[in-house]
Amino acid sequence: MQVVSISSLKGGVGKTSVTLGLASAALAAGIPTLVVDLDPHADATTGLGARAHEETDIGRLLKSARRAGLAANVVPSGWVAAHDDGGPRPVLDVAMGSAYTGIYDRPDLGKRDLRRLSSLLGKVDQYELVLIDCPPSLNGLTRMAWTASNRVLLVAEPGLFSVAGTERTLRAIEVFSHEFAPNLMPAGIVANRVRSGSSEHSYRLAEMHAMFGELLLSPTVGEQANWQQIQGAAHAIHNWPGESAKHAAGLFDQLLMNLVSTGRVRDRVHR
Repeated sequence: MQVVSISSLKGGVGKTSVTLGLASAALAAGIPTLVVDLDPHADATTGLGARAHEETDIGRLLKSARRAGLAANVVPSGWVAAHDDGGPRPVLDVAMGSAYTGIYDRPDLGKRDLRRLSSLLGKVDQYELVLIDCPPSLNGLTRMAWTASNRVLLVAEPGLFSVAGTERTLRAIEVFSHEFAPNLMPAGIVANRVRSGSSEHSYRLAEMHAMFGELLLSPTVGEQANWQQIQGAAHAIHNWPGESAKHAAGLFDQLLMNLVSTGRVRDRVHR
């Protein structure tokens, strides 16, 4: 099971949009996937069309991590696969976000608290891929996610402050892995909301290539004018009509293929 934290130090760069795009690609590829919505704003939960009945949100599960069962409290996404042929439905589940997780989003979490999500994920084995949507900070929730993860995917816009924040986040991952998570590695950097006609974006992309080298993943993701509409309708981008959405879905297929790197998951994406 690959566990990937999707992080950024700066808000507003489309981190949750990238999470949803990758989830859509995983659903289209038939990869059993769990999205853990660790952001107190819970936007990924909304965008995935997840609706609770009696299930417990991730914040309250974290509070009782030793006793709680994650598998019994995940909710199926409201999405359907792009080519639903009536066969077995691909698995895309959600550990629902809530404002309650905010109690852990502070800078002074001890090692016991940092292991709470690891404890929950250690009780499930039905997924090949776990995507954790982190808050836009390096406080407790993000570090809790990193403790539970194999890799960290960073999301950045090609702008001065976002690029600088990405550099700081890479340094933070290096320090954190030495102290708490020796197997944690960067999965790469997604350049998001790229405007092809912007000279500033072209300059910053060249800067990112020079700074980050192979960590800058290909392809970059262009600015998608109807993202708000797609997410508001709680649809997978692979199901949204129009050439623009079709093009964006193809980009996320490629990013997912570049993100995953071992065994069954990579083979499934190639097919």
